[in-house]
Parts: sequence; C-alpha cells; structure tokens
Amino acid sequence: MLKNSKSSYGWVAILVHWLMALGVFGLFGLGVYMVELTYYDAWYKGSLDLHKSVGITLAALLLFRFGWRLLGTQPEPVAGSSKAMNLVAHSVHKLIYLALIVIVTSGYLISTADGRAIEVFNLFAVPALPESVANQEDIAGKIHFYAAYGLIAVVVLHALGALKHHFIDKDKTLIRMIKPLKDDLHEKITIRHSTKCCTFLNS
Repeated sequence: MLKNSKSSYGWVAILVHWLMALGVFGLFGLGVYMVELTYYDAWYKGSLDLHKSVGITLAALLLFRFGWRLLGTQPEPVAGSSKAMNLVAHSVHKLIYLALIVIVTSGYLISTADGRAIEVFNLFAVPALPESVANQEDIAGKIHFYAAYGLIAVVVLHALGALKHHFIDKDKTLIRMIKPLKDDLHEKITIRHSTKCCTFLNS
C-alpha cells in the first residue's frame, strides 16, 4: 500500500516521515558538532558541505511531503482519541512544519549570503538569490540556531505523544506510522466473509 487511506499511512508517507526524522536529528547533531570546529580543523569544510547538502535534501523532502499531503488522503484520528488531544497533535504538526520551513529558508540564506551557489553532493548547485541584505549571514544564522533548537523541542514532544498513544492509550497511532494497516472497512468485510464461511462449514 503506497498511498494513504482513511485509517492508515502508506509506505510513501511512512518512508518520507522517517527519512525526514533521520535528516533532522542528523543535521542537528552535525550542527552542534560544527560549532566546535575552527577554520583550520581537518573536517571543517567537509562537515559544512555535508550539512548544506543534507539540508537541501531535507528541503526537497519537505516540498514533496507537502505535495503528497495536498494530493492524497490523510488518515483520520484513531478511534477513541479525544478532540483536545487531536487538536494538540495537529498544532504540534503545524509547529514542526513551520520550524522546518524557517530552518531550511534561513539555512539557504546563510549559505548564499556571499552570492555563491550551494553545491549538493557535487551533483548539482542551487543558485543564490541575485540580491542579499546587510548582515544577512548573521541574521539568518541566529534565526537558524533558535529555530533548530525549537524544532528539536517540538519533535521530542511529538515523540512523547506517540509513545503515550502506544503504551498508555494502546491505540494504533504509532503502529500506523511504522507500517500500513488495513482499512477498517476491509477488516469488517474480511471478518464478515470469515464468519459466513465458518457458518457454512458448521451447517
């Protein structure tokens, strides 16, 4: 099942979700490591190039995810979940998306402040804007820094919510982001069909 259904995420959404999660934590860890390096450290340029390349990849995944959400079906909240918790979860998702947009935009503005394009894994280049503003790198850098820490805080909250659903509420919220689940309608038809078969065999 590649596409989403009313009760489950498909493989495409699941794969993009975990790739983005891996990218976010990888970039954050690399960013924390990079601030301790000096210009003369052996991996200063290499870590910077990797950070930029993965950042552009994350931006592409984010755009794809937006398109996939707009064009596809979005699963409904699991049965039994409260409206208040659904509202909190929806708000957290919006904050994650907002933080990601701010981070990739500010990261782009940092990297292109000197007018140079961003080389992505030495495969292609993302051009800089034709104009820049005064102190663009410093301003965008501060925004990038605070947005990154804010994103990690919200993602941790998101993860705790998923664990609550799994271990306390014991519903399928976390499971359906790990693997696609059958639609409730499909399950009902399967159960009904199995019941009829058993009735026929026992008659």
